[in-house]
Amino acid sequence: MGYSRKRLDLTGQRFGKLTVLAPAENIGSLTAWRCLCDCGQETVASTKRLRDGHRTSCGCDKAHFGESPSAVGRASLTYVDGTCVEMLRAKTVRCNNTSGVPGVDWLAKKQRWRASICFKGKRYYLGSYTGFQDAVKARKAAEENLHDRFLREYAADANQRSMSPSPLSQAGEGLA
Repeated sequence: MGYSRKRLDLTGQRFGKLTVLAPAENIGSLTAWRCLCDCGQETVASTKRLRDGHRTSCGCDKAHFGESPSAVGRASLTYVDGTCVEMLRAKTVRCNNTSGVPGVDWLAKKQRWRASICFKGKRYYLGSYTGFQDAVKARKAAEENLHDRFLREYAADANQRSMSPSPLSQAGEGLA
């Protein structure tokens, strides 16, 4: 079985420092996207490079110059306990997914749908179901319980860190 030919819509999704703005003219046979970097620069990147983590900025992170593309790309991704925050936020469906729902696949030998989810380096099997919608429901419940809760806690922690004064600013207050 080959890869899916469905075109993904990455508009609005974030990959490292890049936010996808709109489709761009293809790069050869690869689908390309116009992206805005956190530094304010616009750039064009292919779907493949965005999704595999090799392209996560416009090139403004030159501090990693000379390192392998995978090291440079992943350097601007945020990993917490082995989980990539940007990939969870993106919620994209892999190009080789045949059901259209991440973590739901057809077990031909058993004539059942299997639901699973990966989180923090572990795969959790959620069961097998005769009905596709039952497998999707199990997967969505697990996403809410694991991925979405993790993202909410991460956002709250990030917000808390940005609200707390830095040690340098606290030290400077006593000098005035």
